[in-house]
Formats: sequence, C-alpha cells, structure tokens
Amino acid sequence: MGRLENKVAIITGGNSGIGACAAKLFAKEGAKVVISARRTAQLEEIADEIKKAGGEVLAVSCDISDSEQCKTVVEKAIAQFGTVDILVNNAGIVDNDIKAIEKISDETIDSLININTKGTLYMAREASKIFMEKKSGCIVNVASVAGYYGCGGAAYATSKAAMIGLTKNIAMRGASIGVRCNALCPGTVVTPMTANMKRENLDPDMMGSMAKHADLSLPPCMPEEVANAILFLASDESSAVTGQIIVIDHGADL
Repeated sequence: MGRLENKVAIITGGNSGIGACAAKLFAKEGAKVVISARRTAQLEEIADEIKKAGGEVLAVSCDISDSEQCKTVVEKAIAQFGTVDILVNNAGIVDNDIKAIEKISDETIDSLININTKGTLYMAREASKIFMEKKSGCIVNVASVAGYYGCGGAAYATSKAAMIGLTKNIAMRGASIGVRCNALCPGTVVTPMTANMKRENLDPDMMGSMAKHADLSLPPCMPEEVANAILFLASDESSAVTGQIIVIDHGADL
C-alpha cells in the first residue's frame, strides 16, 4: 500500500480490461487517478467502483485519435489535481481478423495507426510538456508482443512497434532530467476486447505463420498480471529503469 501516494496518474483505456485493473490498483496504492476512454458509461462504472473503495478518481471521455481531446484530458487532470506525474498509454484497438500484409485494407491500417500510434503520440506529447518542465514524470506504454516479435496482423504489429520506438525516444530525451519511459509487451490477455475475436474470422495464413513461432500450450495473461507490471514501472521502485521493453507472455514467444 502507498506505492503511489500523492501521485497523479492518467490511464487511457481505463474503462475495462488492463486499464480498469491498473486504475483500481493505482488508486489502492494511493494515486489520484484520471481514467479516459470513449465509452463513457463503462468509464463511469469503473470510477464509481474506485470511489466506493475510497479512491480519488476523475473520469474523462476521450477518443485518443483526436489530439484536442488528448489535450483536454491532461488539462482536466491538472485542473482537478494540480499536476500529472504518471501517464499509462493503455488505450488501443486490435484487428479482429489478424490479416497478413498482403490482405490488409486501408481502413484497417488507418484505424490502427490513428488510435494505437497517433493516439499514443498525442497523449505522450501532452503529458511530456508537463514532465519536461517540472523535470520528473513517468510514462508506461502498453504495446504488445506483436510489436516486439511481429506475431500479429501486419497493421497491428506495425502500430505497436511504433510504440516501442517512441518509448526509447522519450527515454533518451528524458534520461538526464528525471523523466522515464518504458513499454510493456503483453501476449494474449484475457479481456473483453480479445474475447470478441472469433476464430472463424482469423486469417489462416497469418495464424499458421504465428503458430510456428510460439508455444500455444502456455496460458494467456490475465489483466491483473499486466497491471502489476505497470504499477512497478510507474512506481519509484523502478526509478533506475527507463527505455526498457518488457515482454509479458508466460514465455510463449521465447
């Protein structure tokens, strides 16, 4: 308890799955939490849970593919709590068909890049303005094994690989002034988003290629496992850790 006492944390995609678990855990550890997502009703449900447990929380509706909405999230966090200390870039979408490079559509490319890549950039930019000025702050980017190993749809893997590059860039920029940035790369995680993926819709060519490079007998990750790793990277316990890319997949992709 108290690992994030008096810290202010923004968590995108805080309405379900990894983001909701992280928000509840952060609040339990003493953080003032700002959660954002597109689905307002679900966002308010998580905020109510946090409040009932005694935590401090602000829910802000946001589509991270819109740079002005990202700016508003940071502005509202500062207006409510005075500053921002932590950003968890967790919001993102998957390609439900996991298409190989020769099969992806323009629509899939645009949606994944707009949210996973541009959205992460927008949020990181707005938070970094605060962090660089006060010479302290921490960003945790939730990428994917797809971005690390390439094991996913082509557009999705590209969007998540970009997050890894951004992580290293921010870490390099902030290393001398107390601003840290790290990325987590979860494997399959049991969340409502992944539960909506139907086997019959998956590209058999891409799935066949992926199966040759992973141990599919190993268990998927649970949201709580990823949230625990996010907490470590966001806390002072990892004060010497920056620019690192950490895979969380029970060893399935070794």
